[in-house]
Amino acid sequence: MKQKFISLLRVSTDKQGISGLGLEAQRDHVGRYIEGVGGELIQEFVEVASGRKTDRTVLNQAIELCQVYNATLILKSFDRLSRDAHFLLGLQKSGIRFLASDNPQANELTVGILALVAQQEAHAISSRTKAALAAAKARGVKLGGFRGYIGRTEDLQTATEKRIENANLKATRLKTILERVNPYGSLSLHRIAKALNQEEIPTMSGKGQWNAKSVQRVYKRLAA
Repeated sequence: MKQKFISLLRVSTDKQGISGLGLEAQRDHVGRYIEGVGGELIQEFVEVASGRKTDRTVLNQAIELCQVYNATLILKSFDRLSRDAHFLLGLQKSGIRFLASDNPQANELTVGILALVAQQEAHAISSRTKAALAAAKARGVKLGGFRGYIGRTEDLQTATEKRIENANLKATRLKTILERVNPYGSLSLHRIAKALNQEEIPTMSGKGQWNAKSVQRVYKRLAA
């Protein structure tokens, strides 16, 4: 099975976007990497935006498609994605694979360094909190309280709501694919399932293959 890729090409100004300046070089570099690893390009996204901007609609669309296809987001270099460390960490938390074609081995190293920075910040906050609690205890302040388990019904309800939320999110990500596969709404559920399997789209659970019933469940969630 070929590795699937979603490419993201980025330029910083509208003028560059219209002229195509810099895009062809990025497209060529990314394309050669995908060809070199025997991969498959599912779709290309072109973003005209500042590297420091954190509201990135095109990038979010690329991430969602990566999640649908279980694909890797590929760009020419990390400075084409963002110069904002926190934003890169947020991308890492999205759970998708991503790499830069000019230095594919740098992916884990680069993001790992950024993650360590964030982790150190969290550790510093935790240390200050513990020190403050220790000082309060030394002054005679009573800390803590009942540590028994309460709220079982509430916890189960929260867990159920979270599962429903995740399922609805997955269905929403599949909407674009379903509209492309069945643009006129005339195909049977069996034919839609066959098309999704042919394109190797992961099921909602990530296991097994699509069938009429699983496709129907997606449509029901989208209609709810």
